[in-house]
Amino acid sequence: MHVEAEHGTANELYWYAVFSRSRYERMVATALTNTGVTTFLPLVRELHSWSDRRKLVDVPLFPGYVFVQIPNSAEAKLRVLKMCGVVRFVGNRNGAVPIEDKEISDVRAVLEQKIGCSPYPFLRVGQRVRIRGGSLDGVEGILVGRDSASKLVISIELIQRSLAISVYNFDVEPISTCVGADSRIDCGPGFNTRGPEQTMKTGHCDGWQRALE
Repeated sequence: MHVEAEHGTANELYWYAVFSRSRYERMVATALTNTGVTTFLPLVRELHSWSDRRKLVDVPLFPGYVFVQIPNSAEAKLRVLKMCGVVRFVGNRNGAVPIEDKEISDVRAVLEQKIGCSPYPFLRVGQRVRIRGGSLDGVEGILVGRDSASKLVISIELIQRSLAISVYNFDVEPISTCVGADSRIDCGPGFNTRGPEQTMKTGHCDGWQRALE
């Protein structure tokens, strides 16, 4: 995804990723929230062990990153950069690059439903699918594994970070073409063989998986 630094109007809000100092994610998110900036810090619960005890601890899903929703203005960005612990915006040579709303909403949906998830290596190529029905209806990602090992990998492309959730026995449907493939190229046998509205259980996706092997 490439977006120029200048985009939209002063009243529109966009999601951006900011890189924080190590272990400063919570402090940055809290400080920005207290100044009226909408923030999103994805957290997951991990079991940490010490010499005398074990405890479940909430830790950042994507260490080093905090997401902020602000207008595309120099004033709004400077306000964020002045916060203690903020290193820089994630972007390119033209400046901060906005993140697709859909990517943020999909990660939020998984965390709000308290579905078990874990960090996963970022993927560029694979069959992209959409969950149909249930609490995660509309969530999109890349399907990996098969049968009981079926996982949906959900990514924030700009920061190249992903999480994975088990989708065994979820209803999913393929989304047109393979990620990373030319839009004019069919993804191979097993994909969309009965039309774009085909929905299948992830426990029975051998046709899709063969195309990935």
